Amino acid sequence: MLGLVRAVRYLTIVPVREPDTPPPAALGRAAGWFPVVGAGIGLLLIAVNYWVSRRFPALLAALLTVTVWKIITGGLHLDGLADCLDGLGGRTPEQRRAIMSDSRIGSFGAIGLILFLMIEIVALSGMDWNARWRTLLAAPAIARATPPLLARFFPAARGEGQGAAFAGGVRRRGAIVAIVVAVVVAMVAFGASGLVALALALAVALLAARFLAARVGGITGDVLGAVVEVSELTVVLTVAGWPGARL
Repeated sequence: MLGLVRAVRYLTIVPVREPDTPPPAALGRAAGWFPVVGAGIGLLLIAVNYWVSRRFPALLAALLTVTVWKIITGGLHLDGLADCLDGLGGRTPEQRRAIMSDSRIGSFGAIGLILFLMIEIVALSGMDWNARWRTLLAAPAIARATPPLLARFFPAARGEGQGAAFAGGVRRRGAIVAIVVAVVVAMVAFGASGLVALALALAVALLAARFLAARVGGITGDVLGAVVEVSELTVVLTVAGWPGARL
């Protein structure tokens, strides 16, 4: 259960405390709990969306739901997405990593975040309630199964830092458990159609990670965060664009 506490503390703004200071690799060893925390986030979003959908128009309800979605995670993954988009403007892997380490947001990052959030909000607003609650449950869980998987497939870009510490702590069993949990949540939400959404999200995650890792010399915490956001959006767009998934 200590791993669950670590995962909740890192992935959300829920104020939980650990009994002692964990070693740097401890978060990687908690990776099997990531999609469980994602499912918990999904349940919260379902409750929020149910409440706001009964009081506001569809577009505003989707906007408020996505706002809570990003707030509960502390904007952690959005920050990684923005940093990666800014970093692509660099000419070498070293220069790109330096740009990504800069706390300031650049034009690529700002524009990318605006477009990304607009797509997600509009896609959710166009779903009926049945499709929306299923998406809100599945997307956070599926996306949070990707970091341990990527940590097993790609080397860290640096010998130190959050990404390297996480990758060093991820074990094969943790990655397998994360995928199994994501499969269960996807099937609970969508039945067999959930496996299609899961497969697409994992494929996009691997392609995005390969693209970014080739440009920064490996995976970093920012790369993992960006891939989580991209995976969530993949699930949302899959449901929005494929009527057969809306059971």
